[in-house]
Amino acid sequence: MTTAEQAAPRTPSPSEDAQLLRDLAPHLHPFQRADTAPGLADFIGSARLVLIGEASHGTHEFYLERARLTRHLIVEHGCTAVVAEADWPDALRVDRYVRGRSDDVDAEAALAGFERFPTWMWRNTVMREFVEWLREHNSRVGASHQVGFFGMDLYSMYTSLRAVIAHLDSVDPQAAARARARYACFDHRAGEDSQAYGYGAAFGAVPSCEDEAIDQLMEMNRRAGATLGADRDEAFYAQQNARLVRNAEEYYRTLFGSRVSSWNLRDTHMVQTLAALDKHLQTTRGAAPRMAVWAHNSHLGDASATEMGRLGEFNVGQLARERWGRDAVLIGLSTYHGSVTAASEWDGPAERKRVRDALPGSFERLLHDSGHARLWLPLRGEGEVARLLHQERLQRAIGVIYQPETERQSHYFHTRLPGQFDALLHIDRTHALQPLVPERHWHEGEGEVPETWPSGL
Repeated sequence: MTTAEQAAPRTPSPSEDAQLLRDLAPHLHPFQRADTAPGLADFIGSARLVLIGEASHGTHEFYLERARLTRHLIVEHGCTAVVAEADWPDALRVDRYVRGRSDDVDAEAALAGFERFPTWMWRNTVMREFVEWLREHNSRVGASHQVGFFGMDLYSMYTSLRAVIAHLDSVDPQAAARARARYACFDHRAGEDSQAYGYGAAFGAVPSCEDEAIDQLMEMNRRAGATLGADRDEAFYAQQNARLVRNAEEYYRTLFGSRVSSWNLRDTHMVQTLAALDKHLQTTRGAAPRMAVWAHNSHLGDASATEMGRLGEFNVGQLARERWGRDAVLIGLSTYHGSVTAASEWDGPAERKRVRDALPGSFERLLHDSGHARLWLPLRGEGEVARLLHQERLQRAIGVIYQPETERQSHYFHTRLPGQFDALLHIDRTHALQPLVPERHWHEGEGEVPETWPSGL
């Protein structure tokens, strides 16, 4: 028996869970829509970072309710930026569209930059509607009050280095020449395949480009610090691309070593991006910004309260709490069953798959047994809830791959819910997210169409 199996908590009996639900009943708040959920907006209060998760990358209701809640934060609470688990250059194309600064004819065109697997993660019907709404909102306010859309992930190494050079070509050809010379290290190494570069650099088949990436970032830092006025945004965007190249170079080399190290590097980069945006928006707008942060529960729920933390991993939620304290509110989402858009293997086609009923002993099963179709549960500041839910339970996580045949091993881990999130929204039955990119396997798959699909913001 492994150490993890020895340490695994026992599964509560049905009678124990029934009593637990009776004790929890005063804290379970039914809702219809996240933006009108009783007490939720007051619970979020004046937090400057509202981190809104998802238990899968392919669930319609998770995207829809997150968008609804974010719209409310923008209109009623002055949210100034949406920051997603997305690549910086692709998200920046969306940002230019929603601020009326691009030639894209509509939201679907603006989202077309998301070409890397999984395309459905950001190219879907809910995102299309949210992006159009955000553009309309921004058209009615002054430039200093427009809401931006940014990415905080680090997969776009080659796209970002090209963006650095393109920016410098437009403002300083000599600096562009220096960038080309440095980034030439990446040329002909792997045909712009970041993982192939990382594999080669990790095992000495090609030279590491770490020094060149660091040198270019240092130059971009100096340039951004000296840039004033209307050009400051573009200098910052280029600086972020250079930071991404530097961090992605290390990430892809580490990918072929310790899994924990690569995970920690990625989430550290995300928090660095949030911190840089926080500083930049405060400098350019003269007030501390409020940001809605969109990512998977596994990134936004505090890892120190989960099985991940025992393995040495940390994440965005944990680092955000350490950096911003109570100014960061962590909101998780969960479901009991339904359907999901996911692949069967990495880089595979999108499929519409049935999501199995959650396992006994999981938080999802416990909340299902409450009988509520939708509920939200406050966790932070609720001493009674923390006491009642002190015991670890299973929690399900579906990423871009769903393997129901190995459900327990592939998609569950143990967590202490009151330490992981400040609040949890549970939607008992959910449906597959509809991709914008035609997917034959998706249309052949299982699942039902929700009443609000494909719109309903």
